[in-house]
Amino acid sequence: MKKVALVTGVTGQDGIYLANLLNEKGYEVFGATRNKDTTVLDEEVAAQLNDVHIVDWNLRDKNDIRKLLERTQPAEVYNLAAFTSGEGMFSEPDIMGDVNGLGVVRILESIKQFNPRIKFCQASSREVFGVPSEEPQDEMTLINPRSPYGAAKAYADMMIKIYREHYNLFACSAILFNHESPFRGQHFVTRKITQTAAKIKLGLEHRLVLGNLDARRDWGFAGDYMLAMWKMLQNDVAEDFIVATGTVHTVRDACKYAFDFLGLDYRDFVDDSNTEFFRPAESVELVGNASKLQTELSWKPLVDFRSTIEMMVEHDFQLLKNRNIQE
Repeated sequence: MKKVALVTGVTGQDGIYLANLLNEKGYEVFGATRNKDTTVLDEEVAAQLNDVHIVDWNLRDKNDIRKLLERTQPAEVYNLAAFTSGEGMFSEPDIMGDVNGLGVVRILESIKQFNPRIKFCQASSREVFGVPSEEPQDEMTLINPRSPYGAAKAYADMMIKIYREHYNLFACSAILFNHESPFRGQHFVTRKITQTAAKIKLGLEHRLVLGNLDARRDWGFAGDYMLAMWKMLQNDVAEDFIVATGTVHTVRDACKYAFDFLGLDYRDFVDDSNTEFFRPAESVELVGNASKLQTELSWKPLVDFRSTIEMMVEHDFQLLKNRNIQE
């Protein structure tokens, strides 16, 4: 009999990679999404989720979550569902708190009531550190969120620890630093770079407008990070882990890698004069120390940042080229 996994937020970047990983490992995978009958997946995403049972759920309704657990009977639950990040971290803070914070508590409470043997992993975020107190950040770094998004994620992490310690649930948080892939949302800077570079190569656009090209981030590959989450639920004990590469790159690096891949010089096309996209300079960099994950679970990032960007550019170029031919 196949082990069953429930993946929420399955239609997003992380959900696609995690669902495929679980399928490869022999799981029966249920993917939860809001309003299944009215959710329109593009052909590419639908093809990636061909072996996943797509089911309805409502993260804001505890009874609905419990019914979903009863219906799917999972051994493992991975919560990737969240209300926006990136540029939207200050948007609608009330909904942000309800979905990203209280939603996780509803899942935990439903697991406790239905089957406390279910293992649970939460996709947390480096945003829980806000302006960090130290560099690099590890599992002991002070939690200091500076946005509603980060605050909601931090609340969820704290509640996971309470349910783990007080109710003995196997519940843990994967504190994910930035991670990218060809399925990254188009409002994130890396996807904006790779998609616009592809458009420029195809003659569909002429300029890429960005803010601070020297902004630095710890960027990894989404597939590697989903493997880390799976490993966390195969562990003998439930623990929280930083998931990061420990290496920083600049937005300028991303531009160079993307345009180089297409045989172009980014300096001929990138305009970094738009102050609207600038963020204040950070006194301490957001860069993760994943040594605990590497030591205890034998995990390490396999795809470097340049390869990830090149993968994204190739994907966007072919997608746009095929679409242009069809039109």
